[in-house]
Amino acid sequence: IMLLLCILASIVVCVFLAITFSAQIRKYAAGGECTSQTRLDGKTVLITGANTGIGKETALDLASRGARVIMACRDIDKGEEAAASIRMSYSKADVEVRELDLADTCSIRAFAQKFLREVNQLHILINNAGVMMCPYTKTVDGFEMHIGVNHLGHFLLTYLLIGLLKRSTPSRIVVVSSLAHNFGWIRFHDLHSQGSYNSGLAYCQSKLANVLFTRELARRLQGTNITVNSVHPGTVNSDLTRHSTVMMILFTVFSMFLKTPREGAQTSIYCAVAEELHAISGKHFSDCAPAFVAPQGRSEETARRLWEASCELLGIEWD
Repeated sequence: IMLLLCILASIVVCVFLAITFSAQIRKYAAGGECTSQTRLDGKTVLITGANTGIGKETALDLASRGARVIMACRDIDKGEEAAASIRMSYSKADVEVRELDLADTCSIRAFAQKFLREVNQLHILINNAGVMMCPYTKTVDGFEMHIGVNHLGHFLLTYLLIGLLKRSTPSRIVVVSSLAHNFGWIRFHDLHSQGSYNSGLAYCQSKLANVLFTRELARRLQGTNITVNSVHPGTVNSDLTRHSTVMMILFTVFSMFLKTPREGAQTSIYCAVAEELHAISGKHFSDCAPAFVAPQGRSEETARRLWEASCELLGIEWD
């Protein structure tokens, strides 16, 4: 009973503070905003997971700058709904939806093959799609879902499109990671969590993999006029928490303290368009500013080892 009373009292205090300082809280929660006025006329952008959340908001912003935006979505119907919504917001938006399931390497390869046949330039690739805290499931290829979608799927997609990015320079790659990378470790002995599984730790491992991939790819792309940076979008009130009832409840209760999808998209947009980042690569950003990277995310040895393991799992050679 005492514990219940303490919890209720804490909720009452939080609600009181939220009501009293709502304006200040929202301003702080919103974080940094991309102020760049860069136009993207004649540029082609590819965004994964662009049918909802920060992906959709990123698509809207870049389309409003004049870019041709290709929205790669697993659910075509939801993608078309999002595209229609973007056109309602900006009537001149040049957006199109293409099917891509990052949990299926055959789908990724088919997407890339069609993309390379029909699109002759790619200036910005935003690896945005992701899953979070889902129950233990495997991709079509037998990878644990978090590492399979969040890391390996984007690894393969980038590999298949890197030639086009090189032919379209200057070009940029933006990888959406998370503050959660701080709590992740690459478990090379059990990368697919077959020995034991914790959805939170699996998510953290995949987000650390995003940071390591960014840094290693940037190292390998030196001198190519392609930059690659990772971002932490912030704690965003989106449907990414749909697999966790507890997280959904917490996000609902404390929504005032969270970023909206538009606010969460700002750092992705910043890394895609900011003039001052034209030669910056291999860095991590949050709130449109350089951000801290955990020690395990700065390990060159771990990054190279993960690169090799990823190539082996995907059956590719990427030197």
